[in-house]
Amino acid sequence: MYQDYSQYLQWLQMCIQAQEQRIQTLETTLKKMQEVIKQLNEKQSIHVDKIEYKFDQLKVETLEGTLNIGLNPSELSGIEDFAVQNQSLTTPISPKDQMQRSMKIEEAIYRYLETDLPLMVEAVQRELAVQPNDEYLSFIKQDIIKQLPGRIEQHLNSQSSSSRSSINDPSDDIIIEAIKKEIQNGVNVFFSNLPENLKGMNT
Repeated sequence: MYQDYSQYLQWLQMCIQAQEQRIQTLETTLKKMQEVIKQLNEKQSIHVDKIEYKFDQLKVETLEGTLNIGLNPSELSGIEDFAVQNQSLTTPISPKDQMQRSMKIEEAIYRYLETDLPLMVEAVQRELAVQPNDEYLSFIKQDIIKQLPGRIEQHLNSQSSSSRSSINDPSDDIIIEAIKKEIQNGVNVFFSNLPENLKGMNT
């Protein structure tokens, strides 16, 4: 029983020593902080009076450089001089309308890729004596999908401003047909330039 008490007292003494050491550390830290605060309070604050600029006393010797707002110097060479002489201007389609038209055209081409492209690829493969291979169709489809947004934007931008007036513009159908024609030509060129050893058939 006495042994239990002595162990308890030893443990209690260790706890008290640890607390004393911690208190001593905290007091040291507190003293340092008080010194820093005292030093900061003793420093004089910098006060800046009102600054006045007298622009009439400035003298500019030379003024050099280029200021481009919305244009790069490389783009300036392609700009031709133009003048408006009592002509009615047609404002281009808004970005929102252009996006809607672009999505409409893209949707039509996606349908074409799912329905007509496989049949067209099959017909070209038969015509050029190429062994049917689903990997060719998959490769062609992925390549078209990657290029599609850029091609649509190029077609929309190449139209005259007068034809870019509404979302349901009949010229959208013309763009759709033009892109389909590009796809057909691209498929023909792809299989025509295929090496003989990849065609898989004797011509």
